[in-house]
Amino acid sequence: MSTTAARRAEKAARPGFRCTECGWTAAKWAGRCGECQAWGTVLEDSGPGGGAPKTVAAAPTRAPARPISEISVESALARATGVDELDRVLGGGLVPGAVVLLAGEPGVGKSTLLLDVAARAARGGRRVLYVTGEESVAQIRLRAGRIGALDPNLLIADETDLATVLGHIEQVDPDLFVLDSVQTIASAAVEGTAGGVAQVREVSAAVIQAAKSRDMPVVLVGHVTKDGSVAGPRTLEHLVDVVCQFEGDRHSRLRMLRATKNRYGPTDEVGCFDLSEQGIVGLADPSGLFMSQSHNPVPGTCLTVTLEGRRPLATEIQALVAPSQVPNPRRTTSGVDSSRLAMVLAVLQRRLGARLADQDVYVSTVGGARVVEPAADLALALAAVGSRENTSLPRGLVAIGEVGLAGEIRNVSGVGRRLAEAARLGFTRAIVPHASVAGLAVPKGMTVLGASDLAQAVQVANMTDNVVPIRR
Repeated sequence: MSTTAARRAEKAARPGFRCTECGWTAAKWAGRCGECQAWGTVLEDSGPGGGAPKTVAAAPTRAPARPISEISVESALARATGVDELDRVLGGGLVPGAVVLLAGEPGVGKSTLLLDVAARAARGGRRVLYVTGEESVAQIRLRAGRIGALDPNLLIADETDLATVLGHIEQVDPDLFVLDSVQTIASAAVEGTAGGVAQVREVSAAVIQAAKSRDMPVVLVGHVTKDGSVAGPRTLEHLVDVVCQFEGDRHSRLRMLRATKNRYGPTDEVGCFDLSEQGIVGLADPSGLFMSQSHNPVPGTCLTVTLEGRRPLATEIQALVAPSQVPNPRRTTSGVDSSRLAMVLAVLQRRLGARLADQDVYVSTVGGARVVEPAADLALALAAVGSRENTSLPRGLVAIGEVGLAGEIRNVSGVGRRLAEAARLGFTRAIVPHASVAGLAVPKGMTVLGASDLAQAVQVANMTDNVVPIRR
């Protein structure tokens, strides 16, 4: 064999390396993937040609295949957890054998929520196993006593070894298993520290296998990275059945639960919770948290109705426009996208002639709400104009609509649901895009005014135009 042929044979037999996140391959090992830039995900991979073809012998089946019409669906029905806001997000409750991944920042209230869910399930007669790798059983006991989550059917253990955790499952045979958190458990059969890619994959696979074989619902707590995504390999989110994000500002009591993946229900529902020292409570009507309690109209305030998933939430936007004392005026926001504010201010200055280039603009939402959808543009613009002109909007007015660069008011989705929520809260006037007026079901007792552009919306808000409103 020639030297060149020998080198080719050696190169073909040499194992390659593959990224477990995106599948990127390389001839040499690298600590960081060259495609997705993830660290520690490049592992040795011999590839399809790295060895002889492997075959798997047929094994006896646990149960014969049956016609789909003869399969009962009773075992796949969701069981309510007792927490209505959590059931709303999950699609009715926990399905037997389902694996739910709950992710969130440290201190947001994940453990408190799951301890409350575990206690409710225990009081309902189900055996619950709660395994923690972050706290001691004494710390869990203190929290449970504070929030009233004490029940004999709730069993607590603090473990960090996967084999011991599986032993607890065999011994207790729980109806619900909670693992807090998956990044703190390690397996002695896999190299690496707890929280690594290989360890997280091994722990998740073992727990999921136990859940499916026992029809046992499992809730895994996951950490998040700096950018807010679930920590660990991306395959973890593909393996589980439901992925939920628990969000909230640490300076606010409001917490929101969203499902980014749900095999058993919708992903456009949002659960709202109130976190306090006494525990966590679901909020069936959180709209009042996002409105000020002032009884008199104040310049620079305007209310809108946003959609969090399919849930409408009334939110108050406050703006303060003041002469600037620095060459570069400040643009400060809290709860509002700063780039969206800059665009709305540019449209106001260009299309309406509002002098804002030498003014400091401060915009905030009430109650720590986050407004990210374009439907709040009109309320943001009216609040800024009202503060600039020191003019208050009429009492009971809400504004809904997206502002375009040409100054037009664009249509948004769910106008009917937004107006129904505004009418339920006692609002009597609404400014909406003119394109959405036709065929709109107007709630009883509400006057709806259509505006085609920003200039007309400002006139309608001050009730100085000749636009004929729609009344019901």
